[in-house]
Amino acid sequence: MHSSAVFLIEFGAIILGLGLLGRMAGRLKFSPIPLYLLAGLAFGEGGLLPLGASEEFVAIGAEIGVILLLLMLGLEYTATDLVTNLKTQYPAGLVDGALNALPGAAMALLLGWGPVAAVVLAGVTWISSSGVIAKVLGDLGRLGNRETPVVLSILVLEDLAMAVYLPIVTALLAGAGLAAGSATLAIALGVAGLVLFVAVRYGRLISRFVSSDDPEKLLLVVLGLTLLVAGIAQQLQVSAAVGAFLVGIALSGEVAEGAHNLLSPLRDLFAAVFFVFFGLHTDPASIPPVLLPALALAVVTAGTKIATGYWAARRNGISAKGSWRAGGTLVARGEFSIVIAGLAVSAGIEPSLGPLATAYVLILVVVGPLTARYTEPVATWLTARRARTAEDPGPAEERLPLAEPVRHER
Repeated sequence: MHSSAVFLIEFGAIILGLGLLGRMAGRLKFSPIPLYLLAGLAFGEGGLLPLGASEEFVAIGAEIGVILLLLMLGLEYTATDLVTNLKTQYPAGLVDGALNALPGAAMALLLGWGPVAAVVLAGVTWISSSGVIAKVLGDLGRLGNRETPVVLSILVLEDLAMAVYLPIVTALLAGAGLAAGSATLAIALGVAGLVLFVAVRYGRLISRFVSSDDPEKLLLVVLGLTLLVAGIAQQLQVSAAVGAFLVGIALSGEVAEGAHNLLSPLRDLFAAVFFVFFGLHTDPASIPPVLLPALALAVVTAGTKIATGYWAARRNGISAKGSWRAGGTLVARGEFSIVIAGLAVSAGIEPSLGPLATAYVLILVVVGPLTARYTEPVATWLTARRARTAEDPGPAEERLPLAEPVRHER
C-alpha cells in the first residue's frame, strides 16, 4: 500500500479513536487525559499495534499541542492580573512550591536518579492541571465560589513559575554548564519581564494590531505569531512553551476572547495528539516496576496540595469548608506534568522517569475530580465526629458517680 495511504489510515484512526474516547470520558464525567495516555500506551513501544507511517507527523502535532496549551493558558490572564497575583499571593506560591516540589525531588534522589532527574520530577509533582481543574470547577458549579479566586491565583503563580522553571530544566537537560545555564535563565527572565512590561503598557496597541473582524485572518495572525515566537524562543533555548505563554499574556480584550474561541478546537485536537504521543514513547511493560513509587508519590502530593489550598484559602479569610474545597480542587495533575516529563524523555535522562510520570498522572488525573468533590464533606464529617467525641464522656466516666463533698465535723 502507498505510504501516503497508510499515513491517512493511521492518522485518521488515531483522530477517530480520540474522538470516541473523549465522548466516553464526557459521558462518565471525568477528564479524557488518562484515556488518551492509555491509547498511546496501547499503540506505542511494546503495545498492541505499533504505529509506523504517522509517527513523525504525530511528533510534530504533539509539539504544536504543547504550544497551543500554553497559548490558551496565557489568553486566560491579563498582564495586570499576573502582576496583581505576584504582589498579593506570592506567599501561597512559595508554600505551594515547597510542599509539592520537594516530594518529587526526594523520590528521584531516593531512587538514585541524580540531581537533574530530581529537578524534573520536582516539576512533575509541583504543577497542578489547569485544564482539569477548570473543567472540574465548571462541572461542580463552583466558578462563583469565594474560594475559587484563591485556586486560580495559585494556578496563575504556577504558570508564571514555569517561565523560570522551564528554561532551567531545558539548560540542565541539554547538559549546559553553569555559565550557559545562567545565561539561558537570564534571557528567559529578561524576555518574560519585557513581555509583561510591553503587555501592561502597550497591550491595547498589540491587540489592535492583531485584531481583525474576519475570523480567518485573526486565526492566521495569532497562530502564525505564536508559532514564530515559540520557534525563536526555542532557538534561544528558552522553551517554545514559555514563548507561547507570553504571547497569550500579551493579547487581551476582544482579541483574546476571539482567539480563544477560534483556537479552542485546534488546542483540543493537538493536545490530545500530544498525550497520545507521550504514551507512544512509554513501554507499558516499564510501568509496573514504578507503580508503587508512583502511588506513594501520588498519596503524599495529594495531601500536600490539599494542605496548600487549605492554608492559602484560610489566609484569605475563607471558611473552613471553602478552604477544604480549595485544597481538594488542586490535587489533579495533567498536561504540564506530562510536558515536563516529555522534555526529560526526549533528552534520555532516565528511562524510568517517563513511566513513573505516566503512572503518577494517570492516578491523580482520576483521583483529582474525586478529591475536589469529596474532600470538604469528608473533612466536615471528621471534624464533627471529633467534636462529638470530645463532648461526650467516656464509658469509664459514665459509670463513676460524682464524688460527694467531704464534710468536716467540728
